[in-house]
Amino acid sequence: MLGVGAALLLATGPVTAGAASEKGVILREATFQQYSVFSSSAMLVRRLFSPLTVQKVEREVSSSGKTLAGQPVDLANERFLIYVPPEPATHRYALLVFVPPWQEARLPSGWAATLDSQGVIFVTAARSGNDEPALERREPLALLAATNVMSQYPIDPERVYVAGFSGGSRIALRLALGYPDLFRGALLNAGSDPIGNKEVPIPSKELLLKFQESTRLVYVTGERDTAHAADDMLSMRSMHQWCVFNLESYTEPRIGHEVADGGFLSQALIYLLRGTIRNAKKLPDCRSRLDAEVRAQLRRVRELFAGGRRADAAELLARTDEQFGGLAAPQSIVLSAALR
Repeated sequence: MLGVGAALLLATGPVTAGAASEKGVILREATFQQYSVFSSSAMLVRRLFSPLTVQKVEREVSSSGKTLAGQPVDLANERFLIYVPPEPATHRYALLVFVPPWQEARLPSGWAATLDSQGVIFVTAARSGNDEPALERREPLALLAATNVMSQYPIDPERVYVAGFSGGSRIALRLALGYPDLFRGALLNAGSDPIGNKEVPIPSKELLLKFQESTRLVYVTGERDTAHAADDMLSMRSMHQWCVFNLESYTEPRIGHEVADGGFLSQALIYLLRGTIRNAKKLPDCRSRLDAEVRAQLRRVRELFAGGRRADAAELLARTDEQFGGLAAPQSIVLSAALR
């Protein structure tokens, strides 16, 4: 795997007049020039889909005479906003990549002072809202924002995070799970999902282990945003089932479905930057349980196949792929070939 900063270059447009804050500087209409292997169509599909879904996509693309080579976005047409606080005493910034539900690239109100105090650069893409397709735009734009900013500024690679609000938060969760070697944590603001299903599949075993070991997740939702608070509970319960224990949750009093204020952003960043890793004792036994569940389900698929019940075997294999994703590979891929 290439280093995330390799051969990347950032070019920014002119700073809008009056855009400088009291301490930091906002770069509006910023442009990027270089692509990343992380944002390629092939990499996105492999990391964010289950193994059997990847096979299906590759077959469909191949039958159409096309390939998954290349990038899904044309950077020449994309614009970003970057907020750069004063250089911290350590001379290394943290980075927060933000996926919005809205279309414009903007810094949420009240966030600048917190970013200044924590030494965190903020970057977000334009035309990356809920109306845009995830795989073709929202996800690659966030990845390109991260890798380009990392190439331009002295970013600590152990303090690179992805965040989002509402629908953007759900995209942030998918990216954190699929790219734990890039993002060390995620701020999920009023939007979350369970993992281990068709919408948020489990990545390869290597990536899942890294996610379990080192990724921090922090949920921030308004007290009156009851629907999304309920989603958070389901998401956190799912995380524990998948041996992800580095979680924190904050409820913002008297707030509905609104972006977190600067104070709760500060609490979330403090946890991401300095929170304790909580998985040392629980992780081995939890992983053993997951491995046993995968083995049992795949063994049942083989038994059904051996007994001549091909349709039942295929149905159970599809459910196994949807539930366990990359954790069931490569056995799931071998069984799929046998059942064709």
